Amino acid sequence: MSRKLKKGYYVKGQFVAEGSALDLEYKQELKGTDEPTRTDLKRESTELQKVGEDLLTLRADLMARLELSDKLVDAVAEAKRITNFEGRRRQMQFIGKLMRLLDPAKLQEVRDALAEQHLPSAQETAVLHQAEIWRDRLIAGDDAVGQWISLSPATDSQQLRALVRQARKGAKPEKPGEALRHGRAYRDIFQLVREQLTRANEQPDSSAGSSARDDGYDGQDA
Repeated sequence: MSRKLKKGYYVKGQFVAEGSALDLEYKQELKGTDEPTRTDLKRESTELQKVGEDLLTLRADLMARLELSDKLVDAVAEAKRITNFEGRRRQMQFIGKLMRLLDPAKLQEVRDALAEQHLPSAQETAVLHQAEIWRDRLIAGDDAVGQWISLSPATDSQQLRALVRQARKGAKPEKPGEALRHGRAYRDIFQLVREQLTRANEQPDSSAGSSARDDGYDGQDA
């Protein structure tokens, strides 16, 4: 029994069945219209559903700033409470439908809030910057090691001195003229200093920690 052939045509060697999403997309292009194709609509729906899922992880302060509708806020809160897989899947579909009702400006606000949540805070950025300064100073000169230990006495001085020695030995170019290649000790010093600075920021009344933070900004070489 012969197999019934599908109606369609070929584009660049690819068979396009009549009525398929690709067929509709090509026809939209031929008409010269800006109306979204079925593929576009499906892509947009999937993207909005993902944004809706990400809303479940958004911080409360950022969520409140968005001033979303009570229905959407309640739907997100309900999704957080649902543990059943099928129930949660249906709830997320409902959230996706609500997301499609938002105007473009509000959708962009939601995306911006989600992006902001993943950015490091100003305090975290400052700690990273201070840790980089101290790491370079510690490796550059012995005086800096003593200064750091005085300002941050909780540091394991033996561990720090050992790491500094290892970092100095490992900071050598593979070939003349090439940039320095740093080993594990270089990264471990940064991690050690960053942890101490983070603890100091969590305890603002600590005079030693405050001194370490302040001194990290002077930019002077040891």
